[in-house]
Amino acid sequence: MGSRLIMSAATAAVLVTGLAGCGGADFTYVMGNDGQSYFKVPATWQKVDQKALDRKVFGDMASATAQVRKQLSWTVAYDGFSRPSADHLLDSEGSDEPFAFAMVSNLTESERDAVSLDVMRNAAMLPVVVSDDLRKQMEDTPAYPFKDFELLSDEVLPPQDGVRGVHLVYNFKVLGGPVQTFDQTAYLAADGSRVSVLLIRCSATCYQSRTQELDKIAQSFKVKRIPG
Repeated sequence: MGSRLIMSAATAAVLVTGLAGCGGADFTYVMGNDGQSYFKVPATWQKVDQKALDRKVFGDMASATAQVRKQLSWTVAYDGFSRPSADHLLDSEGSDEPFAFAMVSNLTESERDAVSLDVMRNAAMLPVVVSDDLRKQMEDTPAYPFKDFELLSDEVLPPQDGVRGVHLVYNFKVLGGPVQTFDQTAYLAADGSRVSVLLIRCSATCYQSRTQELDKIAQSFKVKRIPG
């Protein structure tokens, strides 16, 4: 699981925009069709082209491996920039606007057995929890894009109805550009079958100036257990 950019998923999405009576003029609401995972982003943010996002996440879609991952995965992204682009997922220059990326992943039996809080911390497939020696080895590689890791906060969320979660905020210097801040929340479903992740990215300067706005988005991300 740790070697994949996106863990396997079989969940489709239902996008609900402008819910009546819920501040619909201000937000776009995104919900998985399992009725468990959902979040909101400002209505001014635009949905990223899915095919472009697929290429960014899975690679060359002519690859059989990429096609299998796509078939097993649900992803969606919203961009605060006026010209949305999948390239802003790990933007190091150009847009200084926030970007939100979500994924829902079904776990295999072996992955379920291996799930831990550290696995959830690495669920967005950025190298958050690695050994010091491995991080140094990776960062010493010139082409490796993630440099100067800084962990700003790490919170284990209180379990609710059997759903476990972690919330992290950390910095990377990506692709030689300015420092980027990542706000990541990951939840493990109550039955252990899925991991859902919301990753919000902005430059460190942007994140500091818009912390309250981005924190509201992060806090809106929830996974609820379906009764029965």
